[in-house]
Amino acid sequence: MSSTSDALLILRQAVKSKEPISFSNKDGPCTSLLNATHLVISGTSLPKSSPTRYRKPGAAPSDFYSIEAIYLAWLLRDAPGAEYMKQAREHGLAVGFVSVTERKSVVDWLEDKISGHERIAPLSSAEPSGTPPGTPPRPTGQGLPTTPRNRTHAAESPPKRRYVADSHDIEVVKKIRQNEVELKDRNTVLRGIKPNNFSAVRTAYSEKLKKLKEASRSGGASSHTTAPTTMDAKLLARKARHNYPIIMISSSPTALITMHNVKKFLQESTFEPSQEARAHAAAEGNTRPEDMIPIYRKRTTIDSSGKETETQARYFIVDSVEALQKFGADAWDRVVCVMTTGQAWQFRPYKWNEPRQLFHHVKGIYVTWSNDPPNPKTKDWNVTELKIDPHRRHVDKSVVAHFWKTLDTWIQANKPSLMA
Repeated sequence: MSSTSDALLILRQAVKSKEPISFSNKDGPCTSLLNATHLVISGTSLPKSSPTRYRKPGAAPSDFYSIEAIYLAWLLRDAPGAEYMKQAREHGLAVGFVSVTERKSVVDWLEDKISGHERIAPLSSAEPSGTPPGTPPRPTGQGLPTTPRNRTHAAESPPKRRYVADSHDIEVVKKIRQNEVELKDRNTVLRGIKPNNFSAVRTAYSEKLKKLKEASRSGGASSHTTAPTTMDAKLLARKARHNYPIIMISSSPTALITMHNVKKFLQESTFEPSQEARAHAAAEGNTRPEDMIPIYRKRTTIDSSGKETETQARYFIVDSVEALQKFGADAWDRVVCVMTTGQAWQFRPYKWNEPRQLFHHVKGIYVTWSNDPPNPKTKDWNVTELKIDPHRRHVDKSVVAHFWKTLDTWIQANKPSLMA
């Protein structure tokens, strides 16, 4: 290809001399590059799909940009990257346009800001017109039998070119592949490369489960036959009673929660002043309250399948160490909560009579009026305030619900065996 007919040089000369570049198609001149089939540069009409000598990066040695791609890169040289790629796709160059990073070097060469470029193949006069430089020479057809069919095929279309890879490009591709990083997503990371076989674990645990089932059957049968002879009904009831959690309250007559009103407060979620509750009990003939009061509450649990199960939980309320001793020697292990009025004398007969030590083993609840000022004595105690409103009884339900939620959380964390 001569320098006078090279499309790339013609375009560069027009850009340097600021000559107008127009478009045409089969109907004649047109105003849009999208509708054009030819670029008219300096009086020369070039098909816009004509290959140039500008080789694409990372492509085969014979893969060159078209004159349309080179011109579009210069025409949109000042456009933002996103707008440039959008215009390139609209012109049908979805994969053949000059990349955003390559655009500047193309524009600099066209505007003669740089004298040469490593991807611009040199001109070669030995190559036929319209064939990009660097293309392997066409085979001459020597050695083929001269049959009429071969002669007809040669006359109709030129023989196929045999691709010969450039040795330099092969080395470049090898280096690129050595530095490639395989991208991974969450599926490929979690899939793993080593097949795992858990059959041994399944076999081992199936044997253990089988032995446990056999032991439970034999143990259940023996306990069923021997239970009536070893334990009477009173002993069973006594043992069951020892498994329920215990709440201790203050024995002070001025406490907000006493043995007179604790059941109505914790079980019915209604606060009644202690004096009024005592008067109602006396009117019914109950002059003295019980020293051990059972409290029942409904508790709803949700298993992993979403099924709700409603159970009735029982608690025992006592206000003295004497009453607590009726539960046996391990009664303090079942004490989960101590309600206090903020007076340290309440703890003197307890197993742990120092407040900081006591509230390390049990949940501390400081009962007070909602409008009372903070008590400085309880500042260093590990207690939760339970504020009762003096007048609004409709908020009692939320106060009691907060108490049970706090207590359940503490029991689950510290004494989960008492939650059963």
